[in-house]
Amino acid sequence: MCYSQKGVSMDYEGRICRGPMERKAFMLPVTVGCPYNRCKFCELFTDLKYRKISMEDIENELKRVRSHGGSPKLIYLGDGSAFQLKASELADIIRLVRRYFPGASAFNSDATITSILQKSDEELAMLHSLGYNKLYIGIENALPDVLEFMDKDHSVEEAYREIERLTQAGFTYAAHFMTGVAGAGRWKESAKAMAKFLTVTKPENIVNFSMFLSADKLSKEIEAGNFKPATELENLKEERKLVELLEINPEHPIKWDSFHDWVHVRTSGTLPKDKDKILKILDAAIAKFENLPDLYSKIMGNPENDEGYGFVGQESLSLKDVYIAPEVNDTYVTV
Repeated sequence: MCYSQKGVSMDYEGRICRGPMERKAFMLPVTVGCPYNRCKFCELFTDLKYRKISMEDIENELKRVRSHGGSPKLIYLGDGSAFQLKASELADIIRLVRRYFPGASAFNSDATITSILQKSDEELAMLHSLGYNKLYIGIENALPDVLEFMDKDHSVEEAYREIERLTQAGFTYAAHFMTGVAGAGRWKESAKAMAKFLTVTKPENIVNFSMFLSADKLSKEIEAGNFKPATELENLKEERKLVELLEINPEHPIKWDSFHDWVHVRTSGTLPKDKDKILKILDAAIAKFENLPDLYSKIMGNPENDEGYGFVGQESLSLKDVYIAPEVNDTYVTV
């Protein structure tokens, strides 16, 4: 999820993004923006220049929180790729946090495959020994040509390898993926590849943010005829096929969260326990949209200049009876 936090504590720049699982954590920004910033599907940080936040500013924020009686146990290091920092820098930040909050028990953050690749096995083990626990990694898709076309900064092979190194060091990881990123007509092969990847790499959480069509890089590819977007119906079918194909050991359950913001569909629960319930909701959603005109999720900037895309207006259709697992109490969608 993305949260704007202007005027609260530190002077946050841009949109602060973190997974819904971290909503109870104290978010401590240590970087601003994204060091890569070239993925065609993403515009979260294109208006920001990547930089580190100074240790002085970080310490001032810790002082502020402590002065208000704060004593957080779980720390989420922001922004989009805090793990891009050197291992020594991250270690210094963890030690600084512990000076102010000795009870801090775990440190989590977003990461990229590249930021893991840049660290040795010894550095990963050292960070985990200090309390660095979980990384949220944007896998996005497990088809090699899709990652290449979208200019993602890792290959499928690198993702398999680096996550293995990460888990060997003791970390857990959460996998972020995006239905729709493979484009029209590819939902089934995309789901199969992603199911295989997730079954092998065994994340602790799986989060799907169904892809929006952005206003700049990806729209240019659409205009040039290089990318044909998937419909929201295809995106729902992709999620359904993925959930169907996932092979999860009941002794090692995985938390599942999936967002189709444009059509207000969310599935959330624990797999494999909630698998049948999630499939039932997706079946209902698919049945509804099969009888409607093609609908695409879009953020195209100027709604008056949509004629070339075949989008269906600006409307956002709603579904009833969206399944929310009992442990999720911040209802995201109208049910």
